[in-house]
Amino acid sequence: MVTPAEVTLEIKNPVDPTALLQAKAILAELGAGEGLGPILQPPLLKVAHRLGDVYADSTQLVITKEECQAAFDGLTDIERNALVNIHARVTRFAEAQRGSVVDMEIDIPGGKAGHTVSPCQTAGCYAPGGRYPLPSSVIMTAVTARAAGCATVVLASPKPALITKAAAHICNVDIFLGIGGAQAIAAMAYGIDGILETPADVIVGPGNKWVTAAKAIVSGYCGIDMLAGPSEVLVICDDTANAEMVAADLIAQAEHDVVARAILLSTDAKFMAEVEENVQSQVECLPEPNRSTARMAFRQSFAVHCESLDECIVLSDKLAPEHLEIHTRDAHAVAKRCGNYGGIFIGEGAAEVMGDYGAGPNHTLPTGGTGRYTGGLSVFNFLRIRTWMRIDDREASQGCVHDSIVLARCEGLEGHARAAESRSLTVVPAYKK
Repeated sequence: MVTPAEVTLEIKNPVDPTALLQAKAILAELGAGEGLGPILQPPLLKVAHRLGDVYADSTQLVITKEECQAAFDGLTDIERNALVNIHARVTRFAEAQRGSVVDMEIDIPGGKAGHTVSPCQTAGCYAPGGRYPLPSSVIMTAVTARAAGCATVVLASPKPALITKAAAHICNVDIFLGIGGAQAIAAMAYGIDGILETPADVIVGPGNKWVTAAKAIVSGYCGIDMLAGPSEVLVICDDTANAEMVAADLIAQAEHDVVARAILLSTDAKFMAEVEENVQSQVECLPEPNRSTARMAFRQSFAVHCESLDECIVLSDKLAPEHLEIHTRDAHAVAKRCGNYGGIFIGEGAAEVMGDYGAGPNHTLPTGGTGRYTGGLSVFNFLRIRTWMRIDDREASQGCVHDSIVLARCEGLEGHARAAESRSLTVVPAYKK
């Protein structure tokens, strides 16, 4: 347990410096970079073999739609229904988001101005493989891109499990690359000769430190959602909270990764002791490797006994956690007072795990305090809001013309001033004098 005074926001660079060097080396080996054209298949397949993305006898980089269909058909009815339900809920939420922002226009002096909302053309979606395949990340990324209106949705995931292929099927991804790591990000960013001729405009989705490093490298050449660090949850509790349930939620976060953080803020010391007891007993019931992972994660997790809910909120806002759970009396009122977080889960029924698995909102959320200034993955990551203006009545626009002349000269930009003067009905442009 730590004191409130000891709690500080740790702003850590999410890009591991060693992983960054390794990612740069991988991109160089692939001949990937701005202006270099698409990546050739032979070097990409060679890297994929060496780094374990594909099976030793594989000669293919693409997972076919037929494979994905077969994987979906091979699920049990319970698994298939769960995927269908989650897909439907995430789709409904994402489509509602898309409908919340529309084209608009207003009158301006002498004409009209407005904005249009349009999707990027190609979305790149990454879903981790490894110990814990994440079909939920397939749905969260691909569904959101499709709801935004992207014409082409590309998915990348190394050695995809059957459930990952099934998720790709229900999301109807256009191209499924069976590769991971920095090489997958490079492939989506720069294209693959003969496979992905139109590179991704935006790349989204969680991944390991090499994925994060590669996203940092390609950022600017294409868009990215965020540079995510270790996952985290913060739970605010009073004496009405359920210790067993809170412990389960903390453990659910801790089993993500050995560097994940589970944080408890409470006004009740007795309750905190009960949570500690429940954490210890529940962790012991986990299978391996989950148990060992959670134990390691709890070494950098902590609890804080606060004097009041006000103090809990102040500390929470300082940390800006990825996931924020509220287990208090009048949880909704408490939640409205919280300012910084990635996603908030209000009341004991709104478990963060339900957000992970498709209640509707996206589970790809900002970590490491970045919730102070940004939000999670949404359709807006794939949308371009672009402004326009036109002048239909030159006489009515003269006030704006003359203001532009004055301000341009205040800024020392004589060419700007003269461009405005060329549209004046009363001022002779300086270049004609």
